[in-house]
Amino acid sequence: MTQTTTNSPFRPALANVPTYKAGKQPAAAPGLTPYKLSSNELCLQPLPGVLESAAEPFNPANYPDPSANALISVLADYLQVPSDHLIVGAGGSEMLTAISHITLEAGTEVVYPSPSFELYAQAAALNGATQKPVGLTNEFKHDLTAMADAITDRTRLVLLCSPNNPTGPTISKSEFDDFMTRIPSDVLVVLDEAYWEFITDPAAVNGLAALNDYDNLVLVRTLSKAHGLAGLRIGYAVAKPHIISQVRKALIPFSVTAPSQKAAIASIDRVDEVLERAQTVAEVRDQFVAELRGQGWNIPDAQANFVWLPLGDLSTAFEDACVAQSLAVRNLNDGVRISIGEPEAMERTLQVAAEFRKQHYPTA
Repeated sequence: MTQTTTNSPFRPALANVPTYKAGKQPAAAPGLTPYKLSSNELCLQPLPGVLESAAEPFNPANYPDPSANALISVLADYLQVPSDHLIVGAGGSEMLTAISHITLEAGTEVVYPSPSFELYAQAAALNGATQKPVGLTNEFKHDLTAMADAITDRTRLVLLCSPNNPTGPTISKSEFDDFMTRIPSDVLVVLDEAYWEFITDPAAVNGLAALNDYDNLVLVRTLSKAHGLAGLRIGYAVAKPHIISQVRKALIPFSVTAPSQKAAIASIDRVDEVLERAQTVAEVRDQFVAELRGQGWNIPDAQANFVWLPLGDLSTAFEDACVAQSLAVRNLNDGVRISIGEPEAMERTLQVAAEFRKQHYPTA
């Protein structure tokens, strides 16, 4: 007998949930080394001792420490915050998802910049909340005035990204402080600093310092980018204990494996080297930006390990030009994000950009 039904087991909110699309792998091209510049991965080799720590013997039949006590202790010492102000999870993505779970539901609102990290929209939609994306300024920065204006008595969460992924600019301390004076104390503000180690702008807000001034602020950071541990999934949130205790309720138990915890500890123990290497990447980024601007491109202030090329309707054509040269970049439809990679990858990308500009902007 055939079973028929007019009902669906799925929540109605799912109809509006976008599927997260990861950066593409590079296509093969004869005679060319492929380079993936689509996921903002660190292009440097792991620091000595990090892989060795992750490979230390452990019993896979046993669960990892669910509280990650050793890692929390090392992080607390490094950040100079009490351990009850910290929580770790499977990357910054799990932190952001958990925060969305504890604040958002049908009838509530979330305000975030657009374009920005794609997970913001996905997490909001999954919880049935009303999404209020706010467009960026002409300089591809957060329009903090418009974001503050968008807040109503139904707003529960505001998401900020500094440096902004995918466009690159930071939020300055003065901009941030002015913004926070307009935010009700019952609205949670998340400052996503996934790329903070690459910042060279001295005016940029320091989320860790800002936590001293705002009880409704949550700082989200990750070891995926500058630490080069994206494949091991380590992120953390810093906030006052009354927030951390609620975030803990929404995290998946045992999501941070024992090898990941060990690798994270080893990397934090060498954090001075991590920061030095991040600044090396920033120097390559700045040179890359200078050369693109020299070709005539309008490149926003780049403060992470990527560069934004605002291409509008030509984004797919540029992506195709890169694919032909075995380069994977991130096409976000209104622009293309290019991660900083190996020297050969950067040089090849510059060649593609120069040729593309001649073909599509002949009078520029």
